[in-house]
Amino acid sequence: MARKFDHLLEKHNLKKTAPRNSVLEILSTRDVATSQPDLEGIIGKDIDRVTLYRILKTFEEKGIIHKIIDINGTANYAFCHGDCSEHHHQDEHIHFNCVSCQGVYCINDVSIPHINLPQGFSAHAISMIVSGVCDKCQSSSEENA
Repeated sequence: MARKFDHLLEKHNLKKTAPRNSVLEILSTRDVATSQPDLEGIIGKDIDRVTLYRILKTFEEKGIIHKIIDINGTANYAFCHGDCSEHHHQDEHIHFNCVSCQGVYCINDVSIPHINLPQGFSAHAISMIVSGVCDKCQSSSEENA
């Protein structure tokens, strides 16, 4: 029986394995970026730490996921858009860190403004992190008021 992400793995010339499919399944169901420790907690003992690290590194290199560093310095991972490839990430959008729930959200509707760098400088990646309170936490705090 074909697994849900076999086509994506084939597209990136990756071996179709249960651990890779499991990681993709988890990331696809989350509305926030997910850290490796959180993934370890969700997966349990099905995938060891080193294998999980290698899967995340490979997926990032292939342009399947991108890494976001949260306000605590922890790497979090989220799916890339279809425009990303092995040699070119197109994940230049705002990342929102909720100071209440600690969620890290990709805000795809707002793009990072053009940045004029000094002559001789060239950007390889641009990241913008906004900290504040997400809509879910905002709503729950209004309900409790």
